[in-house]
Amino acid sequence: MAGNVKTQEAKSVHHKMNGGRMLIEALKAEGVEVIFGYPGGSVLPIYDEIYDSGIHHVLTRHEQGAIHAAEGYARISGKPGVVIATSGPGATNIITGLADAMMDSLPLVVFTGQVATGVIGSDAFQEADVMGITMPITKYSYQVRETKEFPKIIKEAFHIANSGRKGPVLIDIPKDMAISEDEFNYDEIEVNIPSYQPNYTPNHFQIRKVVEAVSSAKKPIILAGAGVLHANANEELRVYAEQQSIPVVSTLLGLGGIPGNHELFLGMAGMHGTYTANMAIYECDLLINIGSRFDDRVTGNLSTFAPNAKVVHIDIDPAEIGKNVQTHIPVVADAREALKALIAEDGARGDFSIWLKKLRNWQQEYPLAYKKEINVLKPQRLVELVHQYTNGNAIVTTDVGQHQMWAAQYYSLENPNKWVTSGGLGTMGFGLPASIGAALAQPNETVVSFVGDAGFQMTLQELSVLQEKNLNIKVVIVNNQALGMVRQWQELFYEERYSHSLVPNQPDFVKLAEAYGMKAYRATNEEEAESVLKEAMEYNGPVLLDFHVAPKEKVYPMVAPGKGLHEMVGVKP
Repeated sequence: MAGNVKTQEAKSVHHKMNGGRMLIEALKAEGVEVIFGYPGGSVLPIYDEIYDSGIHHVLTRHEQGAIHAAEGYARISGKPGVVIATSGPGATNIITGLADAMMDSLPLVVFTGQVATGVIGSDAFQEADVMGITMPITKYSYQVRETKEFPKIIKEAFHIANSGRKGPVLIDIPKDMAISEDEFNYDEIEVNIPSYQPNYTPNHFQIRKVVEAVSSAKKPIILAGAGVLHANANEELRVYAEQQSIPVVSTLLGLGGIPGNHELFLGMAGMHGTYTANMAIYECDLLINIGSRFDDRVTGNLSTFAPNAKVVHIDIDPAEIGKNVQTHIPVVADAREALKALIAEDGARGDFSIWLKKLRNWQQEYPLAYKKEINVLKPQRLVELVHQYTNGNAIVTTDVGQHQMWAAQYYSLENPNKWVTSGGLGTMGFGLPASIGAALAQPNETVVSFVGDAGFQMTLQELSVLQEKNLNIKVVIVNNQALGMVRQWQELFYEERYSHSLVPNQPDFVKLAEAYGMKAYRATNEEEAESVLKEAMEYNGPVLLDFHVAPKEKVYPMVAPGKGLHEMVGVKP
């Protein structure tokens, strides 16, 4: 990969250049190191400029792969992922990724080609109303109508994408705007958007209310969401939790915000959360939500969610506060700034010893567990083995389904920013391309991509990129020959009527990987699994591992639809 690409042209130079060149110079000025994309007719002028730009371009094998790879890159690097797609089908192929990034607050700057301005609206070849289609699923969107405005638009796009509540920003570029010329003065542009002024600093009086609520509480809980990680507030979260002796539960996207082995961490909350985490929320008298939007998969039945709790909600997006759960103490602020303010207050510590003892008893009595069977590879055990053979230090990406939940439950994350998964949208096909972006963000680390046999087949063509770039990614297929989570719901709620959820006819995944020039292994029991994992982790490069697991294993505990967090089933195997 090219490192930080330097350019002399972008340094306050006033000379004319075409829109395609402006884009490249602006990306260099923003420190962009990698672009994910796929060329086509309307973006050929831009790709001609990419040719000798020095910026590392990753040609994914589908535009959906490009945008999910950019999401993985953004999640691990903390910098905006950059995507380029052509007009029409190129642009519509990235729609799922835009919606996914919007729901999970991932910063992307996405450039789509468009037909020339003179034929917009005429149903020209490969024309699509990208602005109209994407408006609800982007943080902001632009269409370039004058080349002279292009530099300002790009600078604003990067600012919007990576500030406040992060998210995807789209720039639609008519072909003539990429060809026509105007002056480029990127360094002199100042971003000033009066209608967009995110608030990072918490109100002092609201912080004092939180301090007073903690001092009078008997059973407090912190719910840590992805906002903690986006704000790089993991250390502040740990310090504050320890300072006040407040136990912490996490959302799916918040995993890693506090070390998984920390004595105050109770596990993930929600539909497949731990017994202790869910019961802690149900019985607490003070719930401090930091950077979570109270998603329905976390809350379960709202009428029984934290019924006895005073609710504190710390969030950088004021629109989320009070949207789903009544909030008694709202704090609109960056998670890190709010936690720093709370730590500085160093409020009177309550005596939570009885509460902590009760929680520890629950942890001992109702741990995550599963039944072991001879000569059968349980998926939970597979995740434990992957954790063992990576020393828990790998970057983990997942697809969506049962394997995603097992990874969340059994791959303990001791460090932040090593977890990449699709939360709000639940996008199958996400895991493999996301691993590409993660690997490029941290090229010296091992990446493990847990995928299901079904979701893997949605974007498996991206194996070509793993081989081409020799990325150190281990693709772990949790193969139960089914759409696992769909099959689980059909078993539990639809009288075992497995309507189109079983997938017995599959390709030979090992041969498939070998066709792409990759190493590949298959395992059907625990002994074989240990052997192939050892070999795979010792190899510095891409490996595909096809693990045949118990086909009818279910994800437990589980909060059924319409039930409260205290109404879990499958707590004990």
